[in-house]
Amino acid sequence: MNEVTRILSAIEQGDPHAAEQLLPLVYDELRKLAAAKLAQEKPGQTLQATALVHEAYLRLVDVEQAQHFNSRGHFFAACAEAMRRIIVEQARRKSRLKHGRQHQRVDLDSECLVSAGPSLDLLALDEALSRLAETEPAKAELVKLRFFAGLTMPEAAAALDISLATAERYWTFAKSWLYAELADDA
Repeated sequence: MNEVTRILSAIEQGDPHAAEQLLPLVYDELRKLAAAKLAQEKPGQTLQATALVHEAYLRLVDVEQAQHFNSRGHFFAACAEAMRRIIVEQARRKSRLKHGRQHQRVDLDSECLVSAGPSLDLLALDEALSRLAETEPAKAELVKLRFFAGLTMPEAAAALDISLATAERYWTFAKSWLYAELADDA
């Protein structure tokens, strides 16, 4: 049993000091994943990688409501889901009229900027991912691991306990399905 799995087991049993031991072991990896996800966001994103990691960690490692994690992969899958929910909540909040939905951010030196590629509509992706999860839960989980947690294909396959070939088939299907869904929404 590796160190992360041992600490997760201690957290599940209610050890209040175990949560303090877990964060230093996984923090750097979680921060890299969060930074990669936030880099894909629209310009003007105010959520920072550090805040995203801390919020996701607090949601997962609540001693009063201990969750069971089977392995390191399961923990990172749960982190990916928590980060996805936080990012989607942030996008929903920003799309409200109260939080400036109608305003468009303009930089003072916008003529000097190079145009970035089209940004992803997280709300549409979340809705499409929810529809995919209704019919194909394993494929939706693979998308969450790859897109939101930033896991490689072998890491995601191991986390889902499926073969690499199966994961690649699932990934091909899910990308095509989501592309069609998002194209229909646009």
